[in-house]
Amino acid sequence: MTTGMLYVGTAGTSLWFSGDFGETWARPNSSSGLYLESRIWSITSHPDDKDKLTVGSDMGVYRWSEQEQRWTHLPSPMDGKLVWAITQSPCNPDHFVAGTCPAQLWYSLDNAKTWTQGAAPGMKDFSGINSGPTRVTQILFDPFDRDMVWATVEIDSIYQSRDGGRSWRKLEQGLISGDVHGIAVAMGPNGKELLCTTNKGLHRSTNGGETWVMEELDYPFQYCRAVHMSADAKQIFLTNGNGPPGSGGRLLRSRDLGRHWEDVNLPGPLNSTPWCVATNPADPDLIFAVTNLGQLFRSRDGGTTWIKLRREFGEVRSLHWRDVPAPERLVEAWMRDGRPW
Repeated sequence: MTTGMLYVGTAGTSLWFSGDFGETWARPNSSSGLYLESRIWSITSHPDDKDKLTVGSDMGVYRWSEQEQRWTHLPSPMDGKLVWAITQSPCNPDHFVAGTCPAQLWYSLDNAKTWTQGAAPGMKDFSGINSGPTRVTQILFDPFDRDMVWATVEIDSIYQSRDGGRSWRKLEQGLISGDVHGIAVAMGPNGKELLCTTNKGLHRSTNGGETWVMEELDYPFQYCRAVHMSADAKQIFLTNGNGPPGSGGRLLRSRDLGRHWEDVNLPGPLNSTPWCVATNPADPDLIFAVTNLGQLFRSRDGGTTWIKLRREFGEVRSLHWRDVPAPERLVEAWMRDGRPW
């Protein structure tokens, strides 16, 4: 049976840990090195490193050690900014790319010890549309080109890097909205295809992001948040609802690169728009989804059937699972009914 750790990043109650895939939960208190009421916007880990977990927070970049059971602040030029997105290259665990609010893009080649700002000409730090700062909502290493990286920006469209994050160019032709939330890359019969989500609908590109076309969903609301390729690359999941946080929505899946979508029928009623999806190649059939206001769901059959887990969180910003054993100290915390240690 698959074992591993599941993590939920919240907007105001830090990061929660589960070693039994959502049945019981615990979180480190502030004495472990991270403020208990912090916001965790993004989470990344690498399968070659079973110990370290790195997060983007409202106080910069932090790293958790499973062995030491402690957080360490990783000083960077992003201190004082909201680190909305952070990820590692699947080809090199020392190669990180991160994005902030206000929107800036940064990269590190030495395991997050030092950072350099990527050149992104024309990137806005403020949007008159929302009368507030722009923010990097997702960073994705292209699975078919190790040097290519994609970044989605709310509200400033899509950026592409062909050199690992050192330089970026904006790709927005055809987008009906620059309020971009997520991106996925797939290989179709005629080559690479991209899907991106916006506040006004789902878009597709068949020419490497140079142009985009909106694909309307059969639903009154077109707002989409995450678009997520399954770990075995056989399905794409799409979160769709009536806004942030919204009052309901759907988790959709497609088995033909997004040409057709079906509702997986999460056990309802939903309290808000579905927000995040988490998968892992260690077990492609084990999938998690969460709504913006913290309802958590689990599928063990690749997304065909789902159960709602008992625990509900407040506002959720990130979701992640990986195949590492639960630390003994965390097991002891579960035996205390999930109280912070």
